[in-house]
Amino acid sequence: RRYDAGKDGFIDLMELKLMMEKLGAPQTHLGLKNMIKEVDEDLDSKLSFREFLLIFRKAAAGELQEDSGLHALARLSEIDVSTEGVKGAKNFFEAKVQAIHDASRFEEEIKAEQEEKKKQAEELKQRKAAFKELQSTFTQ
Repeated sequence: RRYDAGKDGFIDLMELKLMMEKLGAPQTHLGLKNMIKEVDEDLDSKLSFREFLLIFRKAAAGELQEDSGLHALARLSEIDVSTEGVKGAKNFFEAKVQAIHDASRFEEEIKAEQEEKKKQAEELKQRKAAFKELQSTFTQ
């Protein structure tokens, strides 16, 4: 949220550039594009929260190159409890949990909309079948 200047829920190229500069690890334009490309699952050239978390998952699994911008981002974004204190780590993780909760609520809303569309399609199918049955009684 801190670096999402457009408030659209995504980190685009320019927002990533500013974030990396503020974190003290500026990147070239090509480097930024490669950073996005490495975790951009939906190929929209911007990072969703899920894709942003993928950076940390890959870092924890050792899947990021040591000299990559994503490795620098993961390293710079870690919480050091000895310097930040428990309260800083607590705030960091609470924000992550809230974001995951928001994402799951969004997924639930999408599923509900899909179920509603299925229900409407089934009702339409039933109405058409009932109409054809009624129509057949008049054409005989």
